[in-house]
Amino acid sequence: MFAVRALYTESIVYFFLNWNLLLAWIPFGIAAFMHVLGRRRTSSLPLLAVLFAVWLLFFPNAPYLVSDLMHLAPRQNVPLWYDAMLLFSYAWNGLILGFASLWLIQHLVAERLGVIAGWLLVMVTLPAAGFGIYLGRFERWNSWDVFVDPAGRLGAIVSGLLNPMAHPRAIVVTLLFAAFMAIAYSTVHLFAMIRVRQADAATRSLHTVQTLN
Repeated sequence: MFAVRALYTESIVYFFLNWNLLLAWIPFGIAAFMHVLGRRRTSSLPLLAVLFAVWLLFFPNAPYLVSDLMHLAPRQNVPLWYDAMLLFSYAWNGLILGFASLWLIQHLVAERLGVIAGWLLVMVTLPAAGFGIYLGRFERWNSWDVFVDPAGRLGAIVSGLLNPMAHPRAIVVTLLFAAFMAIAYSTVHLFAMIRVRQADAATRSLHTVQTLN
């Protein structure tokens, strides 16, 4: 859809969507790697902890694509419905990548520490992601800014946390995105669990048949 629009308008005005979608793949890649390591009981816990910190840092890049919907506006003689579909397609793929990575991390934690710990992780991650979206959209921060200027970024965050009422927009954006993602992730998680249970039931039935034979 982006390529067709670029050819039609001879403009790459929405090219940033491709960059944002590329960033959305980073947390999924880290989560997949952690999932593989987690299957090995000899995997290093310190290594998993470091990877988790990096994953959490980049996770907001996935749902951040939802905030790109604010760019929807009539421009360059392109039908508004086309741009709406274009932006929504990127937002949807970003959400799915983020939720897939969260699913992998949640189950890794659940296997190690229990189901409750897995859901506690989700409850902490989603508000943190909402805050990350606020920092990216309104403060124009990037995930790698933590490595470029860690002291300055951490100081700004601590300052905001100590005086939250001075930043009402940050609170509202964080809570709204966290609530939206909680509802969306719960829906995706429900359908995923149904599919997992169906697969498990099929596996048990096959094992029973093989045993009887």
